[in-house]
Amino acid sequence: MSVLRVLSYNVHKGFCSANRQFLLKQIRESIRSVDAEVVFLQEVVGENSQHASQIDGWIDEGQFEFLADTVWPHFSYGKNAVYDHGHHGNAILSKYPIVDSENIDVSVYRRSQRGLLLSVIEPGIYVICVHMGLLGWERRRQFKRLEAVIAEKIPADAPLIIAGDFNDWSGSLHSRFKRILNLCEASVQANGRLAKTFPAKRPVLRLDRIYFRGFTAVTAKRLSGEPWRSLSDHCALYAELELIK
Repeated sequence: MSVLRVLSYNVHKGFCSANRQFLLKQIRESIRSVDAEVVFLQEVVGENSQHASQIDGWIDEGQFEFLADTVWPHFSYGKNAVYDHGHHGNAILSKYPIVDSENIDVSVYRRSQRGLLLSVIEPGIYVICVHMGLLGWERRRQFKRLEAVIAEKIPADAPLIIAGDFNDWSGSLHSRFKRILNLCEASVQANGRLAKTFPAKRPVLRLDRIYFRGFTAVTAKRLSGEPWRSLSDHCALYAELELIK
C-alpha cells in the first residue's frame, strides 16, 4: 500500500435531506463509484423495526452490511444511538482486513448518544470514525476523550486517520486537532481550506473532515452535484493519502 483512497460520508440513515425518500440503494451505487479502499460512514442504521414495517424497500440487514456488500469484505460497526425499535451509529468499510475494532462511548448526555469507532486495518493503520455532538461544550468534552483514547490505545508512531462529521460549524475544534493532536486535514493540505459539506444542496458549513498523521494528502475533494446533492443532507469527502515510509 502506497496511496490509500478514503471516503467519509454521513448517510443520514439512508434518507434524502428532507426525509421523504429512502435512497440507500442509490447511496450504495454512488459510494461504489468512488472506489475508495476505506469508507467512514456516520448515521448508519443497524436496526429499525418501525421503518422495516413502514418504508417501501427497507433493507432487512444492517445498512453497513448492505453498503459493504461484495465490494468491502471487511467492516466494523459501532452502535451509538439506541432506542426501543433499533439503533444507529458509525461504520467503517475496508478492502483491507480489519484486525481489531472497538466502539468507545463519548456521550455526555442521554439525548445525544455518540461514539468513536476505532479499528485497526492491515498493515497497522489506525482509523477512527467520528460523529461529534451538536453543542460546543459537548464537542469539547468529546475531543478530550478522543485525545485520551489516542494516547492510551494508539502507538505514537502509528499511521492514523480520523474522519467523519465533526459538527464543528464554528471551526473552534480545528485548531485543537492541529495544535494538540498534531494532525493534518486532507482538504486543508491539498486545497488550502476546509471543505464546505453541509447542507448538500448548497454547502456553506465545514462539518466533515479527514484528519491524519503518517500520510501526505495527494488530493482531496468534496463530492457535490448530482447524484450527491440529492442523496444525504451532507456531501461526501474523498481523499487520496500517500503513506509516509
